Amino acid sequence: MEAFMTKRSAIKHQVREGVLDSQQFLQDAKVRRLPPRNGWSPYPSNDERDQGYLKTLKPKSDGQAELMAAVDHANLVLALGPAGTGKTYLAVAKAVEALEAGKVGRIVLSRPAVEAGESIGFLPGDMEDKLAPYLRPLYDALSDRLSMKRVKALMAEGLIEIAPIGYMRGRTLNNAFIVVDEAQNCTYVQLKMLLTRLGWHSTMVVTGDPQQSDLLPGVSGLSDIAERLEAVPEIAVVRLAERDIVRHPLVASMIGVL
Repeated sequence: MEAFMTKRSAIKHQVREGVLDSQQFLQDAKVRRLPPRNGWSPYPSNDERDQGYLKTLKPKSDGQAELMAAVDHANLVLALGPAGTGKTYLAVAKAVEALEAGKVGRIVLSRPAVEAGESIGFLPGDMEDKLAPYLRPLYDALSDRLSMKRVKALMAEGLIEIAPIGYMRGRTLNNAFIVVDEAQNCTYVQLKMLLTRLGWHSTMVVTGDPQQSDLLPGVSGLSDIAERLEAVPEIAVVRLAERDIVRHPLVASMIGVL
């Protein structure tokens, strides 16, 4: 044991003095000398591969690029288009991006609690439990950008609020990023009420598909509101089309014939 420690000390001394010949250790098949990597760094910037730990928000179509640019430059954006064009996802992703960058103080997500043709009956629990099935798409979009643990923490702090449209009346939303989803299920009066909630230093994105309203024919006010607001220069109305659908290719095929 004493001889082993003496040999080990001698090797350390040779390393310090710079006289150690590494070639004498290459005779052992279990020893492999690492290739020289001068200036190696574990950071991705020194790697040839494009690495990242956060999902990069990139448009997949010209319509999505137009929508993202509109959100960056306008305080009120209406995004109209068929299912699968990424309206809700891009709006929520932009909201999370603004919150993380400190551009807004909170996120407010709103959606009408309208049943899609069938009744789900009386659900148990408090208000959040009863509204969970209607607001689930917003949770899905949030959890794709943030972990559910962080989403719950931000909601507990009041930095993310998810509320039905009926609870928006009478409020003024300052320093907030507001996303109104499924706006085709809102009446003209409801949309007028929602749009006038916009406060100082806030951005609002209204998304919807006028062709998939669950209301009675002629009741939805989204198309009428969009046509009226297109004449206002400071408001952006982005109309997505079938070519902007990023879901399964069959979705675009079905939209064209249904």
